[in-house]
Parts: sequence; structure tokens; C-alpha cells
Amino acid sequence: MKRFWLLFSQSVTVLLAAYFVVATLKPEWLGKRGFTGSSISVVEAPAVPPGTVAAGSFAPAAKRAAPAVVSINTSTAAQPHPNSNDPWFRFFFGDRGGEARAGLGSGVIVSAEGYVLTNNHVVEGADVIEVILNDARRTQAKVIGTDPETDLAILKIDLDKLPVMVLGSSDALQVGDQVLAIGNPFGVGQTVTSGIISALGRNQLGMSPLQEFIQTDAAINPGNSGGALVDTAGNLLGINTAIYSRSGGSMGIGFAVPVSTAKLVLEGIVRDGQVRRGWIGVEPNDLSPELAETFGVKTTAGVIITGVLQNGPAAQAGVRPGDVIAAVSGKPIGNVTELLSSVAALKPGEASEFEVLRREERLRLQVTPGVRPKPQRAQRP
Repeated sequence: MKRFWLLFSQSVTVLLAAYFVVATLKPEWLGKRGFTGSSISVVEAPAVPPGTVAAGSFAPAAKRAAPAVVSINTSTAAQPHPNSNDPWFRFFFGDRGGEARAGLGSGVIVSAEGYVLTNNHVVEGADVIEVILNDARRTQAKVIGTDPETDLAILKIDLDKLPVMVLGSSDALQVGDQVLAIGNPFGVGQTVTSGIISALGRNQLGMSPLQEFIQTDAAINPGNSGGALVDTAGNLLGINTAIYSRSGGSMGIGFAVPVSTAKLVLEGIVRDGQVRRGWIGVEPNDLSPELAETFGVKTTAGVIITGVLQNGPAAQAGVRPGDVIAAVSGKPIGNVTELLSSVAALKPGEASEFEVLRREERLRLQVTPGVRPKPQRAQRP
């Protein structure tokens, strides 16, 4: 009986072992499917045809504008120490000299002839300026002219088949309009960021007494200087110039020079070799209650003239101390900065209409501006 039980148990063990091996290695012999893992139910979007643009995408604008935005690398040779020729200085300190410097920025090709708009601070003092196109072409650039008052510079490159940025209208901008910023931040390569127009006519920045900047929250970082601010059609609206930052990076407050200003600088430098700005020879002040009372002025809007240069353009047109300039060429004037920028935009030698308030009398005077002197020191507008 024990022998029979032992034989039975051994047979069952062998059969179970054989079943386990077959079930593991050849489950189909037993009519079972092998283990394929848990099945996952997913929902997939329908296939999108190549070239289809998603609703609300800025891809067409970026594709149109990006080829005309370039990267700019600058280098400045090391400068010798001012005391390097003194033998005693060399004895104690050795041969000391400055270190070579490298800079980084961006630019915008605005003409098929090879003119590139960028910031003056990007190329100022550089010995070598290299422009790198989006298609990887590289070339040396020559500075055609600079305008420190607007922090703009014009470069020239000699290459064929250049992509060109279409100039838009910065005068038609409104707060809330969507914009893109294109440049080469931190040297990582061309980058596109998006945002809106946060404010217009920013002039209390301490950068230029003649400038009114476009403010945007599109991310602008070091290396973006000189790059493009474009609209959703890919047209140029401004040249990215500065940021407000406590960390050195973007905090959502960036500033751009309007393309209307950049166009005037471009045309002036290419045509005349310099920017010729209007000047009328007056001493303006913001209209305060004290000044209004002193000069007997009844209005609260405009810029009061406290001094007029003898035989200057304004004096010859009949402007007097105590007059309040309310508008220039139809554009309302609310503060001194607006007057400065409006007068500077006038063409020297061409008469423009000034709306002037003299006590209770409203006058329209034709003023022919002269050429604004170079800013060696504080100048009258």
C-alpha cells in the first residue's frame, strides 16, 4: 500500500511539473494566451495633415519674422594699462593689461541692401562685430552709424539673398495687443517669446530724454538687446532695448524702441550720416499750479515755456515766455518729455503747426525748427 501511494504521489508531482512548464512556455498548447501586460484604453486625436496651423498659433508670424533676426557677437581687444610704460610700475606689478571682452546681442535685417538695426550698447566700442544669420551664415559687419540718444545703431553686411523684416506701424499699437519678442537670449540660440503690449509712451526710465518706449511682458533677457518685437502678422513694431530686473533676467517688464523712431534713425544715418532732429530753442517746464498762477495761465494741460532763446526758431515764430504748448502737428502735449520727442521728430527747415495757449487766447503758430545740437550737455528742445 505504501509503495502504491508513493508511486501515485510521484506521478502527480511529475504531471504538475509538466503542466507548469507547458503553461509557462507553450500556453497555446493548453488553449491559453500568453501574458502581454495590462491593456490601456487611450483616446487619440485624429491625425493632423502636415502644415496645418493650430488655432491661435503664432507659428506663421514667427516663421515670417524669425529669418530676418540675427545674432551679433562682438569682441574688444585687450587695452594696455595706462602705466604700462612706466619701468617702476612694471618692476613692481609686472606687465599688466586689460582683458579682451566679448559681447552678445541681436539685430534685425531691415533692407535687402544689408542694413541691420540693433542697439548702440550692443556694438559700442567693439573692434570686431560678427553677424550670424538664422540659416547659419556668418559675416563681419561694419558700423554705418550710431545714435546714442535712442540707443540705436545701423550695421551693414554684404551677403546675397538676405531675409528682410517688414516694418509695421508702432503708432497704431494699443495696450493689450499681442506681440512676439525674437532674439538670442544668453546665447542659447534664436528664441521666440510671446506677450502683450503692457504700456505705451514710457518715458520716465532715465535712458533718453527724447524717447518714449513700448513696454511689453514678452520675456526679454540679456542677449535679446537689438532683437525684434513683432506683431501677430510678423511685422516689426520695435527694437528690444532694455528690461527692468532685480535678478538680471526677465521679470515681465521689457522696453522696446518704437519702429517709427527706428525708421527715422535708419533713414537719417543712411542718407545724411547722422540723425537730424528738430529744435526750437525754448526752456519748457511741466505745468504746475504755481507756474500757472505766476504766468496767469487758466489751463491745466500742456507744457509751459519759461524761457525762449533770442532769435531762435520759437522766438522768430512768436512764442513767448508764459505760453503753454498744447499740441505739436496735431499731437497733444502733456509733459516735457512728450514735447521733446515731438519736436525732435520734426524735420529741420520745414514749418510745423504749434497750438499755443496765451492766457485765455488760443493761437496756432507756424514754427520752423532748426537742427538740434549734439547732446554734449543738457540742451533745450
